[in-house]
This record gives sequence, structure tokens and C-alpha cells, in this order.
Amino acid sequence: MADSEDTRDEAEQPDGHAVPTEDAREVAGSAEDAALEAYEEAEEATVDVPPAEPQLETAAPEQPAAAEAPAGEVHEAHAVPGEDAREIAGSAEDAALEAYEEAQDASAAQPEQPAAPAAEQPAAEQPAAPSEDEEWEEAPAPREKPAVPGAHLEVDIVPEGVDPLGREAQEYVDPYAIVEAEGTVEEDAEEPAEADEEVLTEPISTAAIDLASGARYRATGKRKTAIARVTLRPGSGTYLINGRTLEEHFPRVTLQRNIRQPLETVGYQERMDVVARLHGGGISAQAGALRHGLSRALLEADPNLRGELKRRGFLTRDSRAKERKKAGLKKARKRPQFSKR
Repeated sequence: MADSEDTRDEAEQPDGHAVPTEDAREVAGSAEDAALEAYEEAEEATVDVPPAEPQLETAAPEQPAAAEAPAGEVHEAHAVPGEDAREIAGSAEDAALEAYEEAQDASAAQPEQPAAPAAEQPAAEQPAAPSEDEEWEEAPAPREKPAVPGAHLEVDIVPEGVDPLGREAQEYVDPYAIVEAEGTVEEDAEEPAEADEEVLTEPISTAAIDLASGARYRATGKRKTAIARVTLRPGSGTYLINGRTLEEHFPRVTLQRNIRQPLETVGYQERMDVVARLHGGGISAQAGALRHGLSRALLEADPNLRGELKRRGFLTRDSRAKERKKAGLKKARKRPQFSKR
């Protein structure tokens, strides 16, 4: 029956903890009493021994009654400092603060001293005098404004008193002109070219053309798309082109000079007449075709003139012509303007 009651009491506990039995409580009480007895014995032993020097005194703290002390707690004795020890510790703490305050008062009471002159300064602080080997550094020169570029160059203009158009009798000598010595290579190289030009302009003296009354020399000349059928006959040097004179058909003097060159080169410009029929091409192409036809007609009159006429370029057919237009281009090679966007 007792066992059933114990089990019921354990079930009624709110936290589910086990309740100690009577034997357990007695063991715990004896343990608490043993500790209290040991503490009391130690306190009596300390009271009986007199202190040898005024050092730290050990005082037992107030302990509660045995009945009031909680179970399982044991109080230990702590050392309590005496009055002399407390005075020594306080005086040590105040000594540092008092020394600091005395130093501040002394610095405030001392008057400020003026700085010592340079002569009274110690030798370590004065700057060392330069030795004989050492020289003082020169002060940097002031910055100069940069000069204008090219200001030192001479202006290449006409000198004063010299006519720029050269209308004066006295010729101006250029000091910078390079004077070439006589007999140099350049002069020798230019002489053959001038000789060739003189030979080309001179008439051909070996021409021998039959100027019989019934003589007729015919040939055909071409230039681009123009065609010229030319007939040479003895006469006074007149030109009849498509029923008109040379000046009427070719108003430009340059074209007239080019047409007269073959007969002038041979020397028969005043002893032969020219009759020509032109068609196709423009005025410039017709002039080239007429010149080509006259040269071929002279070759018919005297075959020995081939070398001289060919060397002057009269017998060469000018093959230059306008290039045809290509698809996608504006002209033969001109492309439309490119547009990125």
C-alpha cells in the first residue's frame, strides 16, 4: 500500500521530478553539518593566533545561522586590508597627480625667454661655412620669353630700288642663284636636244616631187571617227576643204598650224594646192585626219620622205579615242556618288 502511495505522489508532481526519501534527507543534513563544523574550527584557530605585524587582517564575514544557510553552500574566509595598508595605497595614488600639478604650475610661473641671437647659437645649430672647394649654387636665371620662330631668317622680297618687272636696263643679280661653270655636263646634255629640235623644224631638203600639170597625189587620213580624203596637185598653196577655205573651216589658229606642218616640213607649202573632203568627228578630229592624209599624200609623191616624216610623227595614226560608257557608271570610268546611308 505504501508503494502505491509513493507512486501516486510521484505522478502528482507538476514537473515530473522525483521526491527525495527520508534516508536521502538525513545524508544531506549530515553533510551540511560537517561543513559548518569545519568552518567553525578554522575560525577558532585564526582567533587564537596573535598577528605578528600590522598587515592585512583576516576578518570572518558574517555568516547566517545554520538554520538559515541554504543547503549545499559553503562560505570561505577572505583577507580584509588594514587601515595602514589603505593609507599607503591612497598616498601612492595621490603622489603622481600632485607631481603633475606641480610641473604645470612651475611652467606657468616661469617667464618666456627671448630667442638667442645667431652668434650665441651653438656651433651645431649654425650653418657650416662653405669650404674653398665648394662653391655656392648660382641663382636660376630669369625665364626669358621664347623668340618668334623664323625671326632670324631674311625676308625674300624684291630689294628696294629694283624694278620687280625688270623694266630697268640694269639687270638684278640674284645672290642665291647657282652659277654653273661653263662646259658642265648639263650644258653638254642639253645641246643634243636643242640640235634635234632645230633639225625637226628645218625643212627636208631632199624632197623631190614631180610638179607636172597633170600630177595628182591622193591619200586618206583618219583621226577618231573623222575621215579625210586628200588630193595634192601643183598650185599656189591654197586649201579647199568641203568647198571652203582653211580659215573658214578651221577658225582656230592652232588647228591651222597643225594642218600646214607637213607641207612646210617638205618645203612645198607655196607650190601645191590641197583639196579635201571631210566627214565624221568634230573639228579637232577632222584637223588631225587632214594632217594625216596630207602626210600620206606626200609619201605617195616621194617614197624617200618616209624616214623623215615618220621621225617627226606625221605618219603615225593617232589611235586615241573616247572610251565607251560602261553599264552602271555615268561615263567610261566615272562612278555615281557613294552614299553610306
